[in-house]
Amino acid sequence: MLEAARLRTLALADRFDGAQWLGPKLRIVNPPLWEIGHLGWFEERWCLRQRGHSSGCLPSNADALYDSAKVAHDTRWDLPLPTVKETLAMLAGIRASVAEQIDQHGASPELRYFVELSALHEEMHCEAFTYTRQTHGYSEPYPKIRIAGGNRCAGDVEIPGGRFVLGAEDDGQFVFDNEKWGHEVKVRPYRMARTPVTNALFAEFVEAGGYNNLDWWDKDGCEWLKTSRAQHPLYWRRSGQGWLRLRYDCLEPLVDDEPVIHVNWYEASAWCRWAGRRLPTEPEWEFAASSIPDGDGEKRRYPWGSEPPAADLANLYGAAGDTAPVGAFAAGDSAWGIRQMIGNVWEWTADWFQPYPGFIRDPYAEYSEPWFGNHKVLRGGCHATRACLIRNTWRNFYTPDRRDVFAGFRTCAL
Repeated sequence: MLEAARLRTLALADRFDGAQWLGPKLRIVNPPLWEIGHLGWFEERWCLRQRGHSSGCLPSNADALYDSAKVAHDTRWDLPLPTVKETLAMLAGIRASVAEQIDQHGASPELRYFVELSALHEEMHCEAFTYTRQTHGYSEPYPKIRIAGGNRCAGDVEIPGGRFVLGAEDDGQFVFDNEKWGHEVKVRPYRMARTPVTNALFAEFVEAGGYNNLDWWDKDGCEWLKTSRAQHPLYWRRSGQGWLRLRYDCLEPLVDDEPVIHVNWYEASAWCRWAGRRLPTEPEWEFAASSIPDGDGEKRRYPWGSEPPAADLANLYGAAGDTAPVGAFAAGDSAWGIRQMIGNVWEWTADWFQPYPGFIRDPYAEYSEPWFGNHKVLRGGCHATRACLIRNTWRNFYTPDRRDVFAGFRTCAL
């Protein structure tokens, strides 16, 4: 896991050059030079320092440079960071020291936990490097592979609900603290869309003046509209009577049957009001992804079962390099016949990010707890998410104004 993540990091790093290593100063992304150095600091912090070891590769002021919990975001462009060459050498040296620890103590459950934490942390940053390239309009990090649209997949699925265990079970596999632990909830009957909302469906809202009619927006959404002056999704560009999409540094025709992406929670919620729909709750989303009709409480790790994600099951990192049509990946349907609940686009839910009952924070205390109550939950992963990171119980979280991330949405009937 460590090596796979590092290979991806280095491949992405190779795509940055010159001024791109710092890039424009923006509130929503990090300078890549800082972010890559932070990966090394994090690995040393949890895989070495936690165990009383040191690689000797970090600068003496590393905590003041790279501790994301203490280093204010706006200062990260102005820090005395090591050079690119020094930063990459630092990563390699730390990795060599961690490899020695694995060789000597690889059977230790404690070391295994922190190694997995470090690997998954790096994969999350690899996804962030990917959307950073989109945010800055840099060239694409991966070539797009065209995926066939698949068979027609439309309408809603009737789901009877019932008593359900929401969250992860303690089966010995790594999970984050915000997934702990499974607890029983009651899910009322509902109807969920078989696919995410498409570009074509969202374009109807735009053409109907949806961004100018405040009736479709909640109070906070109205405030966001006033400050952002948005008139359409972030990377859409008008072309005659149609639309283009800015994908990295290229304008491309907007594909009608691909999911709308780079919309925030306010935009998703406004579309729902306009369409007479609603966003699913977390329990509804997880019930649809992991339960089985007449399954007597059985839960699946993935919508299709226990088999790890593969290129025919989900559009995750390595499959398409971008969004794919919502009808694709039929083999990955949930037991209810709902498509692409894993991969393609992160899906906003209705709920605020909150702890589960009995929450106890893990050693990496800054991962979940600081964000409870002011972030919205997203589920399912996207085309830039590594397969080892995602499962039905995995909870992502962003503030409701974020449009830069690879997020779309799926809806339920009122």
